[in-house]
Amino acid sequence: MRSSLAYIENYEEAYELINGEEVMMSAASLPHLKVQGKLFNTIFNFLRGKKCEVFFEAKVVLDDKNWLQPDIVVVCDKNKQKHTYIDGAPDFVAEIISPTTQFRDIGVKKDLYEKFGVKEYWIIDPIAKNVIVYVLVDGKFALKSVHHKFSEEEWEGLDERQKARQELTLKLSLYDDLEIGVDDIFE
Repeated sequence: MRSSLAYIENYEEAYELINGEEVMMSAASLPHLKVQGKLFNTIFNFLRGKKCEVFFEAKVVLDDKNWLQPDIVVVCDKNKQKHTYIDGAPDFVAEIISPTTQFRDIGVKKDLYEKFGVKEYWIIDPIAKNVIVYVLVDGKFALKSVHHKFSEEEWEGLDERQKARQELTLKLSLYDDLEIGVDDIFE
């Protein structure tokens, strides 16, 4: 037990640099880690042998005042992949929000991803079990879709018209043939 405590005491705290200000990162919850692992594995397996690569918790350097560490990124330009960080905007970013990060992820980080040209941004809430998808259109994020994992009771409460409007799979805009079931993310 002593060695574990020594590790914790000597652990270097992680932070992001947002508009020149250091912002400490908190430890991820288990629901966060489950969603992150499932989504990463799905994208990783799909991208095997393709041009783009997926990373989790990679440092992304947008400029000298903005270094972020998104939960999941996809990078298609190999020149952006440095030894310890991604240099410039990834093609895709997913942030898994928590009560302590949601304001930052939905606000300033979304604005930064838009400003620096991230093509697609997913905001994932593991508690509410939903995914909000934004795509870059003419330099601005446009809301593309909202996906929700319904409980049996919630689903039965919808009428047929409401059920027909629900999008139960997500597509990564970089690859139309990559479909991810909402239920698969939030099992």
